[in-house]
Amino acid sequence: MKNFTDDLGINGHLTIIKQYTDGQEEIVFDDHNVIVSGMGVGLTYMFTGSGSNSVLDYQIDRFEVGVSGKPDQTPSLELSTTYQLSGPCTISEYGAGSNLFIDVREQITNTTLTSNAAALIPANKITRIGDSSVRYTLVVDEEACNSITRDSTDMNLNEVGLLMKNPTGGSADRPLLVAYRTFSNIRKTSDFSLIFRWTLNF
Repeated sequence: MKNFTDDLGINGHLTIIKQYTDGQEEIVFDDHNVIVSGMGVGLTYMFTGSGSNSVLDYQIDRFEVGVSGKPDQTPSLELSTTYQLSGPCTISEYGAGSNLFIDVREQITNTTLTSNAAALIPANKITRIGDSSVRYTLVVDEEACNSITRDSTDMNLNEVGLLMKNPTGGSADRPLLVAYRTFSNIRKTSDFSLIFRWTLNF
């Protein structure tokens, strides 16, 4: 599916910003993202009429952040064949006091289904910025993903992904990863929000 996605000319760019409680902002990442094969799979379902009958199911409407996507990892996770985050946050790690609306669904991963938590993207955070470009503003607020530990080890945020809602058209949503990026470790605390400005060009 990589060649199909490449032929369509789909690409993207991600900027990550720390926004502190006093209003100051710091850009901590600014680079391209990886369009993964799930984008091609989802669009194939749509163009061939073999998936959902509703165009709404092909919307990118949720995202995940994770803790196991080190940029220098070998082998690299930034491949078109990546189908899930290496260490996606759990519903409890997203934080009960957060403004994020977390939805737990069976996610299509390779040839299997895996239950993962993802944050829904509000409609007012999806902006058309050109004839063929869409910007997603993903906000991990001050109360989200703070001081995550696993097995008594401090964990840092270092990967993020965008997911298509339900391309197969199942009775329950089954999201599919369509874009992915690792970034340098960020130890999330209540001192700041993380803003992911993610632009996709179709």
